[in-house]
Amino acid sequence: MKRFSTDQLRTLRNEIPIHILIEKELNIPCKYSEGVFRFLCPLCGEFMASVKKETNLARCFVCNQNINTIELVMYDKKWKFVDSVK
Repeated sequence: MKRFSTDQLRTLRNEIPIHILIEKELNIPCKYSEGVFRFLCPLCGEFMASVKKETNLARCFVCNQNINTIELVMYDKKWKFVDSVK
């Protein structure tokens, strides 16, 4: 049994601005450097992650991970998928 519809998950991934989630909701350390929004990667702890606003995805250039909004909450809060979606 599915707990969440595909549309619900797509909305969470695409319509919550990831840079606002990082900065205002999760309070992950972040800064603008040379016009690029950078933040502390919740996976590897390096300050080499940035956001691509066109795709609403984050990417860490140290651990080479793409991260969406749901995954970001999972990694930052150390929650399971269902709790992160809620």
